[in-house]
Amino acid sequence: MGQRTPRKGAASKRARRRLTSPNAPQSSQADVSSERSARLPFPIVGIGASAGGLEAFSLLLRAFPSDVGMALVLVQHLDPKHESRLAEVLSRTTAMSVTTVTDRQRLEPNHVYVIPPDTDMTIAGGAFALTPRVKVDHHTPIDHFFRSLAEEQEGRAIGVVLSGTGSDGTLGLRAIKAEGGITFVQDEKSAKYPGMPHNALAVADFVLPPDRIARELARISRHPYVNDSQPAPARPDHPEEGADVSAVLRVLRTATGVDFAQYKSASVRRRIARRMLLQKIDDPGAYVRYLRQTPGEAQALYDDILIRVTGFFRDREGFEVLRQSVFPSLVTERSADEPIRIWVPGCATGEEAYSHVIGLREFLEEKDSNLPIQMFATDLSAAAVTRARAGTFPASIEKEVSSDRLRRFFVKTDGRYQVSKLIRDACVFAPHDLTRDPPFSKVDLISCCNVLIYLSAALQERVLPIFHYALNLSPPVS
Repeated sequence: MGQRTPRKGAASKRARRRLTSPNAPQSSQADVSSERSARLPFPIVGIGASAGGLEAFSLLLRAFPSDVGMALVLVQHLDPKHESRLAEVLSRTTAMSVTTVTDRQRLEPNHVYVIPPDTDMTIAGGAFALTPRVKVDHHTPIDHFFRSLAEEQEGRAIGVVLSGTGSDGTLGLRAIKAEGGITFVQDEKSAKYPGMPHNALAVADFVLPPDRIARELARISRHPYVNDSQPAPARPDHPEEGADVSAVLRVLRTATGVDFAQYKSASVRRRIARRMLLQKIDDPGAYVRYLRQTPGEAQALYDDILIRVTGFFRDREGFEVLRQSVFPSLVTERSADEPIRIWVPGCATGEEAYSHVIGLREFLEEKDSNLPIQMFATDLSAAAVTRARAGTFPASIEKEVSSDRLRRFFVKTDGRYQVSKLIRDACVFAPHDLTRDPPFSKVDLISCCNVLIYLSAALQERVLPIFHYALNLSPPVS
């Protein structure tokens, strides 16, 4: 027994390191630098629409200046069996060039691009990539494109959801916002079909009718936060900028009780800059005053800093490593009533935690085992924990979760999926500050895809011993 436990813990630590950054590229630094240099410096706006979207997008285009230096990409739900005349129709509403996308076409500013029928579309290295449409019950081309836009443009990505039915676009906007991008949603009163806007409200920075979305896009188009071709404004007091950031963090600590001073400085500064852009404030000192006078803004900044990119089974190779190399060691020599204990710090809205429970439950069924599972999923954000505990997700998770898993581990209600009671009952979701609160103990596996990459090196050095303490390790056998 004593030998099994160290072996299990060691495997768990290997998996933890493997899963810390699930989507980290395996390319060389030169490859990464080359890819980044190929990214376009001007803003790219992804616009998703379905039923009623043509009218909404036409209203947006009519109010949109033709020389603001943005590229607009319309992802519209189209009949896969019929040729689209959408580009031709839209060209009558704007002086910008409107074209239907072709594979490997590079984007240019002051152009409008329209997805062709029967395709899925992504963007990478400043060019479009088209693939045949995936045959699924619910096609979600907007989420598909928005996610690639978030990965390509990071904090410079801009996403807009217009009129339509269903929930396509919600997960894509969440990915854009998690990277620090800007999100727009058409207000429900002006939408002919409010389903898509309604589902996306929770991740919207702006909720406006189409003409006002156009004016707000024009306002931010030249801002250096989203436009790399625009230099940041010269600040004579630049040496004091660090003091301004420290002042922001002090206000945030007083309002929320959380000290972000040892989070990665670049990430925190970008989130502060994002909030300043949204509030139309250019001076950091003025933003500090605004924070002190507006309690709701402190909560908004707090939520922005904590938002994380997440999804079901994000790193499929990593989950396969768990199934083949880690889960077997968790089962060996374990008594029938001894639960397998897993901790997911930084659980966000729960997808990672639920993925681990589903994957482990499948493994146990293969081994004809009824071992109990205890999942402890924690996050600084109480709002994220509440959403995670509910376990309800939009229909677009069909892109992430296989049809077999959806059938076995989810219940579909009103066009949304809820994690089954069997899986939810294995999970305990709770607010928790990894840097201050006592850790869990005797944990068999720790998965932290959404934590370490956001902490400074000094804070990582404090957290890793906490993880080591929490793991179920026995003293070495002499």
